[in-house]
Order: sequence, then structure tokens, then C-alpha cells
Amino acid sequence: MKALNQKTALVVGASGVVGQACLRHFAALPDWNVIGVARRQLTDLPPGAQSLQLDLQDRAACDAALGTRDDITHVIYAAVYEQPGGLVGGWRDQDQMRTNLDMLRNVVEPLDRAGSALAHVSIMQGGKAYGVHIHPRIAVPARERWPRDDHENFYWLQEDFLRERQAKSTRWHFSIFRPRIVFGDAMGSNMNPIPAIGVYAWLRHERGLALAYPGGPERVNQAIDADLIAQACAWAATSPNARNETFNLDNGDVFTWQNVWPAIADALGMQVSAPEPQSLGATVPGEQKAWEALVDRYSLKAPRDLAAFIGQGAVYADFQMNHGKEGPLPPVIMSSVKIRQAGFNGCIDTEDMFRKWFGQLQARGLLPSAEMARAK
Repeated sequence: MKALNQKTALVVGASGVVGQACLRHFAALPDWNVIGVARRQLTDLPPGAQSLQLDLQDRAACDAALGTRDDITHVIYAAVYEQPGGLVGGWRDQDQMRTNLDMLRNVVEPLDRAGSALAHVSIMQGGKAYGVHIHPRIAVPARERWPRDDHENFYWLQEDFLRERQAKSTRWHFSIFRPRIVFGDAMGSNMNPIPAIGVYAWLRHERGLALAYPGGPERVNQAIDADLIAQACAWAATSPNARNETFNLDNGDVFTWQNVWPAIADALGMQVSAPEPQSLGATVPGEQKAWEALVDRYSLKAPRDLAAFIGQGAVYADFQMNHGKEGPLPPVIMSSVKIRQAGFNGCIDTEDMFRKWFGQLQARGLLPSAEMARAK
């Protein structure tokens, strides 16, 4: 049962990889109500969660939906605008940056008013705060206390807005999270490679091929489980140690794709073969007919529209797997000491994380399993 003194979390971007995890996590907490916000109607809501269909680029609609609410105490802002086909290349586009700022403003400003119950806002940044997408090398490990990396980024626009707005208030605070490579089970996400990797793997399985690593040279990196982000957001929502602070987030270990590839193959019920460098972004989205055949053969519950299942995840996988790059590549490591010292100690083994997410897609009937293949 829910507690009498309930808090209400508004999870913005609830259809994405982070937003879905936050919606599930807050819905399961006994002293929270949770509302998921997305541009499209949310389906398969977790028990107890509510939904709000809202276009964050429509200021009038945001004012109407949020401007009179007096129950929303916390905002977990996990929305991001990516131009169609502009993933990676669009990260420094001026229009894309401005749109992301406006979307955050359209949520916070209607809630930040006299009589509002707003107490805390969490927003997401990431490794791009340290310029990992533009610098050939960053110092290891990257720390939150460093001066701001001098490059254009919507992170800075959103952060400056939030700091300036909060400085005028005594009622609410904020937390900024910088997760590493995020993994979860969201379908159609721009920045979740799990469904795309699963499709790539099972299309190879149907052709009698083992699972070859498609990426480029090895690089020591970090991952973050979307469920851990949700747990960190719940911790920050009420912890005084999180007020107006910035935190790096990771699973607690490091990985290379080559080292975790056998665990990924095993989770998918496949054998590993020699690497075959190739662009998933150039090949997987064109496999619509093969995907439909896979859906039909195994009676999958996944969308027949391949793009609706993988989003831009194949392009994002290329970026994270260093497709087309030449090695050796320097490591990308962010220190998570600060958040652990502040009181959040969640962690997960990265191999276990991959097994979890592929297992969940299979359990939900969105990808085939080895057992389903044997039954055929």
C-alpha cells in the first residue's frame, strides 16, 4: 500500500531507456506516485503508474498540463530531442541544442511557481560533458570537479538554465547525472543498442552463423544499467547530499566489448566466431523482410516494423563499438567516487547486466531464445 505522505514523481521521457526504468522503479516504491510523460501514448504501464501524453516542444500545451498542478513534487527529466537521422552528427547542431533547452524550460517553468509542491529536479548529461565525442583522449578518470569542457553542448544550456532558475528559489533543488553508456530494454530508443544487437545476433542465427563481433578496436570503457540510474534518481530525490550536485554514474566496473562479447553470445544462446567488422547502422535497418520472417517464425510480440523496435540503436552501437576507427584507443573512464561518498552505492557486474537485459527481451517474447529455436 502507498504511504499517506506521498510524493509524486513526473518522469519526463518515459518511453526512453532511462525513463522506462525510472517509471518502473518509482511505481514500485511504497511512498510515491509516478506519472510518465511522453509524446506518444504510453502502453504497458507498470502497476500504479499514470501517463500524460504531452509534446514538450508545445509551450502552450505544457502550460495547460502542468501550470495548475499542485501535486508534482519531483521531476526526473530523461527526455532528449534527436533530429531524425542526426544521431551523433547532430549532437552539436544549434537547432537541436536549442530545442533541448526549450523542452526542459517548458516543463520546469510551469511547475516553478508560487504554491507549487516542486522539491527536486533531476536531469541527465553523460560522457559528452567531458568531450568524449570530440576529443581523441580525455584524462582518466574524468571527475565532476573539473572545469567545464569548452565546447558547445545542450547539456550546458540546460544546466545553466536550471542553476539560474533554482538560485531564485528556496523551495527546490536539482541533481545532475552523468551516466556512462546506458543499457536497458526500451524499444525504439535512439541510444539503446540492446535491441539492435539482439536483432543482428538472431538474423545471423537464422542464417546458420555464429555471433561475430562487428565493431572496431578495443577500448576500455564503462556501462550503466538503466535500473541503477532509476535507483540513483530515487536516492537523489530525498538525499540532502544530492542537492545541487553533479554525479558521474557507472556500474562500478569497466569493460571492453571484446571481453563481454562471449557473455552476450551466451545470453542469446549463440556461439562466438571470429570478428567481422561491419556497420550495424548500415546493415541492420535494411533487414525489414528478414525481421518480419523472424517475428513470424517465433511468434514474437515485438513490432513488425524493425525501426520501431531498434530506433537508431544500430547507429548508436556503431559509435559505441568504435566502428571505422583505428586502434589503439585510449580508455574512457569516469570516476564514480563522488556519488559513492555521498551515499549511493548501487552497482552491478556489467556481464550480468547484459545477460539481464537480453534475458528480459527474450522473456517478454521480443527476441527468440535458444529454447524457442530448439523447439523449431
